[in-house]
Amino acid sequence: MKLFQIEEPDGSPVDPDAPGAAIGIGASARLAEVAVAVGGNAVTLADRDGYERDLPVPGPDAPLADWQVLFEGARLRAERALARPVTHAVLAFAPLDPALAAELLRASEAAGIDLLRIVSPIDLGADATPAEGAAILAEDMAPRPKAS
Repeated sequence: MKLFQIEEPDGSPVDPDAPGAAIGIGASARLAEVAVAVGGNAVTLADRDGYERDLPVPGPDAPLADWQVLFEGARLRAERALARPVTHAVLAFAPLDPALAAELLRASEAAGIDLLRIVSPIDLGADATPAEGAAILAEDMAPRPKAS
């Protein structure tokens, strides 16, 4: 058996305290979509072959655990596709009342995601899918790594 080590291009380890990627989650249909944006260009992420997993969107009256499962699944899909941690998200979901918004914040936090904002898909425009529009917004809102 041969072992090998993968390092960063400059050979230094990644800062574990640095913020991870920010994603967009579109939850305006029966199944959620996950997207990421770089430089204002968004792409919807898909599961790898053999690891496909549906992300059903819970109803407004669903328990917190169902929403947590959605956020965990979205994070897992993105981390597998990007090969890096995901720590932030913007959620495209409507209609929204304050009580549900508070539940969504708790569910995302339990799933290890800092929910930056919850937006209506209508507010994102028609140029992209809700997940892609949310990803562009997430890219803009995400904290930046500290300069060393």
